[in-house]
Amino acid sequence: MSQAETVVGGEPSRFLRAAQLFTLTTSVALYAMTITIANVSLPQMQGALSATQDQIALVVTFNIVATAVTTPMTGWFAARFGRRRTLIFAMGGFTIATLLCGLATGLTELIFFRFLQGACGAPLAPLSQAITLASYPKAKHGMVTSIFGMGVVLGPVFAPTLGGFLSEAYSWRWVFFMMVPLACAAFVGILVFVRVRDDTGAARLDWTGFLALALAIAAFQFMLDRGERAAWFESTEIILEAVLAGAAFYFFVVHILTSDNPFVNPRLFLNRNFTVGLLMTLIFGMVNFTPMVLLPTLLQSLKGYPDSIIGLLLAARSCGTLLGFIFMFFANKADPRIWVVCGFSLQAGAGLAMAGFDIHVTTFDVAWTSFVQGLGVGFLWVPLTLITIGTIPTKDLPSASSLFHLFRNIGSSMHVSLSIALVIHMSKVNYAQISEGVSAFAESWRYPWALGGWNPDSTAGLAAIGGEVRRQAAMIGYIDAFYFYSFTAMTVLPLVLLVRWRKTAP
Repeated sequence: MSQAETVVGGEPSRFLRAAQLFTLTTSVALYAMTITIANVSLPQMQGALSATQDQIALVVTFNIVATAVTTPMTGWFAARFGRRRTLIFAMGGFTIATLLCGLATGLTELIFFRFLQGACGAPLAPLSQAITLASYPKAKHGMVTSIFGMGVVLGPVFAPTLGGFLSEAYSWRWVFFMMVPLACAAFVGILVFVRVRDDTGAARLDWTGFLALALAIAAFQFMLDRGERAAWFESTEIILEAVLAGAAFYFFVVHILTSDNPFVNPRLFLNRNFTVGLLMTLIFGMVNFTPMVLLPTLLQSLKGYPDSIIGLLLAARSCGTLLGFIFMFFANKADPRIWVVCGFSLQAGAGLAMAGFDIHVTTFDVAWTSFVQGLGVGFLWVPLTLITIGTIPTKDLPSASSLFHLFRNIGSSMHVSLSIALVIHMSKVNYAQISEGVSAFAESWRYPWALGGWNPDSTAGLAAIGGEVRRQAAMIGYIDAFYFYSFTAMTVLPLVLLVRWRKTAP
């Protein structure tokens, strides 16, 4: 599709291009805000809805899973209804779902509305990215991607801070209510400025492939979310979910390789950069949101921090991401492999620094490590986009972009669930080990000087000792999760050697 064909009436004006870029960037920024802003209030939601740590994590993971399941349908939506109509429907549904999240009266309702929010918002990122890239020549894709990505992180920079103050002053519901007017403005912007020509028709959707993939993702995610609570493979439920996920995925792979009109075009994977880029994007998704889910519960449950302070600390990460995007705006012409190595190395280093936290961790420690982690994210968005999608023909951009965001979202939901399970499991293991040392039968309890200020001779004293043991055990669980996070970030580095890169001619 030529550049002139992307807008009705011929060549788009510079103003229309800029207005379209701003509108689409704002739309995707709003969806990104719903993830970061909700994380700030997770501890408050947990208390208000009487949920456990793994249950409240479903508010994040189900939103991401809905996005992952719906994202691959974006290409069919665009072919069947047109990109503009799909954007209008997606933003309208996203706005309504966001309002319903704020009105939810129970955990089940909130999880369902968050799932609906993710499903409706899923087409926003791939369609906005595809329309933006199709509107500019390839020589300007690096610059446009930097602007697009920079705008996307502006929302998450301010969202945690504002959301933290609102939830502390009013309630967690306001982290959703504040989004509704902004979503309405983006909806109007799409109606006015997004003008693309689409050849719509009776496009076929490979329902067999779609349902197989959706079933595989959903079953696998349920297994991860429920695994620790159900004792993993000691539970019949977990075994059935694992078998169902494996069988559905196997059926999906066989189907797309043998079908005449598959849900996912397998020929895209013959592009070496695209395949390697998707693997790196999967790992990028894994390390993207995990600290933002772990840190709020750590800071409030173990340190007693208010939501407003947690919001400020999460904003430090977004500030680092913004700085990374600003830097990439000027450095996007360089070999993207360099920035992939830098970005993942920064995240691995931040993870190791977080693994050095103890129960006396300070706000400065959290702020600077979050900033470094965010800086790594900012370095990665542009080069990963260029590596994965840069060599894909324009006609295949919607499908390729959908897979790009699918892998990113699957990585996020999977790693968040595994990290939460690791924290819970290791907290129980560490509690059992530490308890042996503070037992009334322990040798050290014979010496009063070894007890310090603790008093084991009263019920209150025993309760205080038990609470401290739980706190220390949970802290070690978080440390183990940060080590896991750092190791995940480092696994991508060998993949960089498989990328072939040739500088695009101006």
